[in-house]
Amino acid sequence: DMPNFRSGKTSLNKYEIDALGDIFDKRLLHLQCHFGQDTLSFARMGAKCTGVDISDEGIKLAQKLNTDLKLDANFVCCNVLDTSEYISEKFDVVFTSYGTIGWLPDLKPWAKMIYERLKPGGYFYIVEFHPIAWMFDYNVSPPVMKYGYQQKEAIYEEYEGTYADQNSKMVSKEYGWNHSLGEVITSLSKAGLHIEYLKEHDASPYDIFPGLKKNEQGMFELENKIYPLIFELKAIKKT
Repeated sequence: DMPNFRSGKTSLNKYEIDALGDIFDKRLLHLQCHFGQDTLSFARMGAKCTGVDISDEGIKLAQKLNTDLKLDANFVCCNVLDTSEYISEKFDVVFTSYGTIGWLPDLKPWAKMIYERLKPGGYFYIVEFHPIAWMFDYNVSPPVMKYGYQQKEAIYEEYEGTYADQNSKMVSKEYGWNHSLGEVITSLSKAGLHIEYLKEHDASPYDIFPGLKKNEQGMFELENKIYPLIFELKAIKKT
């Protein structure tokens, strides 16, 4: 939705807007920012933003958007786990969202880096697809439960199209990892962060799973709501 974004529409969803509240003049680090729409949406809200992503093309586009929109965000191309090697600044907020941690084989170095980049009193916030949703193989219809909730081995999938363009003829070959809520919480806690809350939600802002129905709020959910699609977590660096 680039035309509307350029004209001022936010790319952020209700969960993260409600959770972060007033971030004017806060220093915010956005992990795995892709091509920067969410980072720049925060910048429009008055935050001092830095976005990190491994994709050089994504970062180039983010930098161009930042210039075109006359904003002051900063973008860094690196592996998210190496962020502290590229950025020494400490932040009020570290943020990540929707389809990020599944690319990481191990959350311990990720959590350690988050702790390093937060100021005392700062907080980390993640809103992410629920690990139960990633237990299914969606390349068959109907989807079948195939992967473990606490599976350590990589999940390999090969399919035609991409998550950005499902009609593309490109063959996508993806390796990902499912991380249980226990693993997420424990990695952050052991890194030194205090867990303030964990919330689970039936409704997703994105229609990415088969069989979802649009509700009255414009969100997407399973008709039987048999398992949650989204979780959000906030963790604070106390010292």
